[in-house]
Amino acid sequence: MRNWVLPEYIEDILPPEARGIESLRARLLELFRVHGYELVMPPLLEYTESLLTGTGHDMDLRTFKLVDQLSGRTMGLRADITPQVARIDAHLLNREGVTRLCYCGSVLHTLPAGLTSTREPLQIGAEIYGHAGIESDLEIQRLLAQALKLCRLPDVRLDIGHVAVFRALAQRSGVSPGLEADLFAGLQAKDVSALQAPTRGMDKATRNAILLLPELYGGREVIARARRELPKHAEITRALADLDRLTAMEDIPVSIDLADLRGYHYHSGVAFAVYCARLPSAIALGGRYDGVGKAFGRARPATGFTLYLIELARLAPAEPGPACIRAPRMSDPALDAAMASLRRSGEVVIQDLPGHENEGDEGRCARDLIKQKGKWQVKKI
Repeated sequence: MRNWVLPEYIEDILPPEARGIESLRARLLELFRVHGYELVMPPLLEYTESLLTGTGHDMDLRTFKLVDQLSGRTMGLRADITPQVARIDAHLLNREGVTRLCYCGSVLHTLPAGLTSTREPLQIGAEIYGHAGIESDLEIQRLLAQALKLCRLPDVRLDIGHVAVFRALAQRSGVSPGLEADLFAGLQAKDVSALQAPTRGMDKATRNAILLLPELYGGREVIARARRELPKHAEITRALADLDRLTAMEDIPVSIDLADLRGYHYHSGVAFAVYCARLPSAIALGGRYDGVGKAFGRARPATGFTLYLIELARLAPAEPGPACIRAPRMSDPALDAAMASLRRSGEVVIQDLPGHENEGDEGRCARDLIKQKGKWQVKKI
């Protein structure tokens, strides 16, 4: 086996792509900053008791685990940053009012999310804590739309659902956890035939409603149909009202999917995903998750989103790299001063090394720093 071969779905990021990712990261964090979101930096690994709290079985399966050599306790390499940020809000900041936080960092997955996915995604996201109203969901959704606009992605679409619709139907029928898992699997696959047997013992209205959910997919007309055909349950009514307001925005094309239960055991309300025409998997995920902070001592309302930065950078239009300036290597205080001034202004200045003059650093240098009439000046090659 060759020593330089990396594990499957793990990759190196080379200079041109790394430059694009870093540029996008800086612009997105600046966007979050000017909207009042404070940056936090959670650790890459934690004890599994806190890392996996409130995240569900799926996150447990995706988490690499190891034994801490100091304490003997099991630790996990984070597979998602959002629960860590919820812990920071609930346990460390301990603020009473609304808190806006943002983050950026790598996570690790035991298995890739899809055939084109990496096992080391780079997440960047924003969260609001302490407000339970629809206004915070709207703020998060508008911030997400601005972030996507900043990335200049083509053919972007927001798919949105609400876990309270299915949860209300399940509670109405008093389904067992095992039956709930069967219904969940059938709805995620939009397989009506797989829902026939699990719903057989339910009352007619609830059974018909669950069998209808896979058909409730499309534009805003889905909300009107759901209001007509789903049971008049208070939670369902509130969920449809929330979706009505959230899908009224015109910043990004929106589709509604009431059978999409992504993060069902994690989210408590609206849940959404963003797709781009050139990629089969989601480039952003988000929604409301009011119950996660409870395990850390404070059940705070929470809503937010996560973007996958590597995928975003690959889909965004490529930006040309900087046209570097090549400078000679010699002992000249005036040359040193000229290079320092250019670098302070943001220019990339590369000084020749002995034996490698005129190489231009792999063709990146399109200008020379030369001395004319006693002054160092930049000239095109």
